[in-house]
Amino acid sequence: MSPKTGWRVSVEWSRVLPMDNNKNYITPQGLAKLKAEYHELMHVERPKLVEVVAWAASNGDRSENADYQYGKRRLREIDKRVHFLTKRIEDAEVVDPKAMKGTTVLFSATVTLADEEGEEVVYQIVGEDEFDPKNRKISWKSPVAKALLGKKVGDEVRIVKPAGEEYVTIESVEYK
Repeated sequence: MSPKTGWRVSVEWSRVLPMDNNKNYITPQGLAKLKAEYHELMHVERPKLVEVVAWAASNGDRSENADYQYGKRRLREIDKRVHFLTKRIEDAEVVDPKAMKGTTVLFSATVTLADEEGEEVVYQIVGEDEFDPKNRKISWKSPVAKALLGKKVGDEVRIVKPAGEEYVTIESVEYK
């Protein structure tokens, strides 16, 4: 990363890749999940809930009507989540790993690491909205990903974790 410009340069691709902390980098699969959640909330759950709230309101006293109280609260939760999803989708910078190649670790790379004992672990570097530790998908803003970004196959990398620091070697970098 250039200290002057803050741009990450990939010599292999002969192009400049910005790594802006304010951008919402995401893979196509991650964007599809956000859109699916938005669709489910707006076109399935919310309309049903509006019907329940309208029915409950028609029953009279709203102050002691649990259906009405719960429905209004859930509508507010849905509206907040829909607002959040709308913003994340609008701000999305989609990076398709299938369109990338090389041996440098960049956003969307699947990286195989070997620790000092030779144990291997595989991570895919993904967006904040799609990280999933159980499936070894880590956010590009995580300490592990930050330590790996910009490194190449064969590089030894120091990763600082809560349990202490660890040294790993990058065995392979794939974009799939």
